Amino acid sequence: MSKYLMEDPREARRLAGKVDAPAWVQAHYARHARSATRVLDVGCGPGVLAAALAQRFPHCVVTGLDASETRLAEARSTFAHLQNAQTCQGEATKLPFANETFDFVYCRFLLEYLPDKEQAVREMVRVCRSEGTVLLQDLDGQLLWHHPEDPILQADLKKVLTALEQTGFDPFVGRKLFFLASSSGLSDIEVRAESYHLYAGCIDEHNLRLWETKLDIALPAATKALGSAKAAESLKDRFLKYLQREDTLTYSTLFTVTGRKRREFAGSDSPTPNPPV
Repeated sequence: MSKYLMEDPREARRLAGKVDAPAWVQAHYARHARSATRVLDVGCGPGVLAAALAQRFPHCVVTGLDASETRLAEARSTFAHLQNAQTCQGEATKLPFANETFDFVYCRFLLEYLPDKEQAVREMVRVCRSEGTVLLQDLDGQLLWHHPEDPILQADLKKVLTALEQTGFDPFVGRKLFFLASSSGLSDIEVRAESYHLYAGCIDEHNLRLWETKLDIALPAATKALGSAKAAESLKDRFLKYLQREDTLTYSTLFTVTGRKRREFAGSDSPTPNPPV
């Protein structure tokens, strides 16, 4: 999954364009700003959230980590005017930082793509200081929930999602974030659930174009899952037409889980940290 969507620069730009970064920072970080001055964005992509955080709170030092050098190049461009934002290349399941390096660690729309989600969350907890905060945010039900259902559309979507699950993709990861957080040593866990996609009746033109881009990016994976490029194109067209119907509803849920690292989970073993690049 990560190679067919997340490596495509169109997907990074699409996601960056969908988020109101200053509003996200206000909603999820602002109340921690006084005590959390060392921040890690795991899977930062082009760095839109990290840049907004660094700009709003110049006393904080923000590190954006991503496995992709292409995305990090975009992040460095995003950070160019900021003195308190930096990048680092690395894997979420093996973070190149010592224990308790950061006060606030977060990831958004990352865990849904990782085969070993448990290890990634354990790593985020490890590099967070005692009494620090870890925030996990991801989707539940993306591409799946519609009414009334189109049997042909649902059958093809199921085939594609089943194939993507072999790469580690989990369309139901949102509901699992609470368990991942609690089993990784976090306490005082807060859970929020809200609509992310919610289209009742004909979708607006802006979101229709966003979905068209996403489906274009996904065509290689759909072709592999359905057995032909023609079938993949048919799925794309059927999905877009479904979204434009006046009698349909499509939705997904966004889960945000925030927890505090308990002091007893502070460990002593840590890898040799790599310097930010």
